[in-house]
Amino acid sequence: MLEEIALEYAPRTPAEPIRRLIEIGTERIDRFYDDGHGVRYRNFVPCDPLLIHAGISELLETGELSGGLFCEWGSGFGMASGIASLLGFEAVGMEKEEILVTKSRELIKDLGLEVEILETSYLPPGFEETEGIGGKDLLLPGDAVSGGADSSPAIYDELDPAEVDLFFVYPWPDQEQIMMDLFQSVASGDAILMMYLGDGEMVSYRLVES
Repeated sequence: MLEEIALEYAPRTPAEPIRRLIEIGTERIDRFYDDGHGVRYRNFVPCDPLLIHAGISELLETGELSGGLFCEWGSGFGMASGIASLLGFEAVGMEKEEILVTKSRELIKDLGLEVEILETSYLPPGFEETEGIGGKDLLLPGDAVSGGADSSPAIYDELDPAEVDLFFVYPWPDQEQIMMDLFQSVASGDAILMMYLGDGEMVSYRLVES
């Protein structure tokens, strides 16, 4: 089950390396749209990097985190992963669009950051999104064939999600529930899910053993 973590997400002044990441990353995202790529890649919408910085910083300050492995689902330009890396995390971003993988890797390399960007979906093998009533539903491995979910642990080719301490995602409104369901299906221990909901709104949940 999930337990919401009460955080203020109060903006704070980032350190110079994070300010530089935000400035250069924002410039490149603006150029991406100016070049017309936003029409083709409509699913890419940048989130508020200052709010991400505030949320992750607060989690660190309050001692909510049990470890230092960060995973960004749908990482786009890798801004959240870069911020997490600069805050001391081992950071991994997951992005399936080739052009965004290229752009994020270029940004990470140019700034000398230690972030791994994986060209893959945030859905582990066997998981699927389906259209549900009022939003999307998560189909677990084995559901479609046997009528029951496969109990084997979910794992990506290059990352075990059970080892991740903090997940971050900016879902579309109709994806919020499936991201929460996915988190509950693949995370373990005291892992935390942080979601940016748009319009300056953020929410975080801890996985709690039921």
